Amino acid sequence: MLIKVYDILGSEVATLVNEEMDAGWYENNFNAAGLSSGVYLFRMEAGNFISTKKMIYLR
Repeated sequence: MLIKVYDILGSEVATLVNEEMDAGWYENNFNAAGLSSGVYLFRMEAGNFISTKKMIYLR
């Protein structure tokens, strides 16, 4: 599984997960203390599944 966070311009901001994982339920905390408020994208990849979602970070 791979989960990455990008800013609105497409630059990679953080990699949250980059490892093989068994099926199941997982949690991951994302410390965005160094980021400014705004719109970010996160991309999840697992096998053939790829999903990109928008998130808004407010301080």
